[in-house]
Amino acid sequence: MSTITRVETFLVAPRWLFVRLETSDGVVGWGEASLEGHSDSVRAVVEQFAEYLVGADPGRIEDHWQVLTKSGFYRGGPVFGSAVSGIDQALWDILGKTLGVPVHQLLGGAVRDRVRMYGWVGGDNPSGITDAIAAQLDVGLTAVKMNASGIMGRVGTVAEIDGVLERVAAARAVLGPDRDVAVDFHGRFTLANARRIAPLLEPLRPFFIEEPVVPENSHLIGQLAQATSIPIATGERLYTRQDFLPVFAAGIAVAQPDLSHAGGISEVRRIAAMAEVYDVQLAPHCPLGPIALAACLQVGFATPNYLIQEQSIGIHYNQGAEVLDYVLDKGPLKFVDGNIELLTGAGLGIDVDEAAVRRADSRGHTWRSPIWRHADGALAEW
Repeated sequence: MSTITRVETFLVAPRWLFVRLETSDGVVGWGEASLEGHSDSVRAVVEQFAEYLVGADPGRIEDHWQVLTKSGFYRGGPVFGSAVSGIDQALWDILGKTLGVPVHQLLGGAVRDRVRMYGWVGGDNPSGITDAIAAQLDVGLTAVKMNASGIMGRVGTVAEIDGVLERVAAARAVLGPDRDVAVDFHGRFTLANARRIAPLLEPLRPFFIEEPVVPENSHLIGQLAQATSIPIATGERLYTRQDFLPVFAAGIAVAQPDLSHAGGISEVRRIAAMAEVYDVQLAPHCPLGPIALAACLQVGFATPNYLIQEQSIGIHYNQGAEVLDYVLDKGPLKFVDGNIELLTGAGLGIDVDEAAVRRADSRGHTWRSPIWRHADGALAEW
């Protein structure tokens, strides 16, 4: 019987944490446990989980998921969730490589031939939106996402509100009627602010409004869903089916679990199935690296209610390294008419450049979330 013989983690620029599992048969699986700003904490948890994993059968993916998420008295949250996610992705990668098939085949087979992609274009500040969108269109994308604002007052001023409308209107002017712009409120808005601004955005017909309130205020999101015709999206800071159930019931239209935080491929597949019951589409959060992106795509190819996929090629966070710097063959992650075509390689469908990963880990990174403050000195939501 094949067993897991080695568990390694790699802290790589710009802000990612990769996980490598190796088996006694010499099969290597890769996962991504990136938790932006807290990679060192996740790394410690992965190392602790390795005590259980080494010597175990890599094929018992569901049993390992159950043990890693439920055997501890203290459980859940982004740190534990990210550690489990990276391991889970790597186990699916191993199983696919062992059987010689892509992971989507193990999830029931493809339901689509390609996944639509979108790119991020800023929005914190008004300058550069037009040029940033043009650059995304130049590489073939048909959808973009932008922040609605930078620091937003608890009750927005006329100027702050008008600034949101002006930036989204500028985006719509470039995109025209056949391409899409999603607007990310990034948890920076109070419910009152979101309720004021959403109806004003309706004539511009955003693809969706993302994270209109912070996740700890998810109990309020239904009030916004009922106040606007714009689809509401949330979920990058929700980590389990149990976290998603209240927002499904509240009327969100798009669920955005992060495959590197929300339990990996195993749990996100279950979140997707639950979302179907509420007529909710899936658009996973992924401003991360190539392994997380590949894991998202494998789920996307096999999931009926999959809307679109975020990716971070060229995003402003990528200082010191880019998404495709850590893969040997960039072809599978190439955009074709705004999509990524069906991945056919075994496992996650990408070949990780292990030498590049090890070199990057020797340098590491210390990325941290910025700290923003309101004009009165109080902490502001980033």
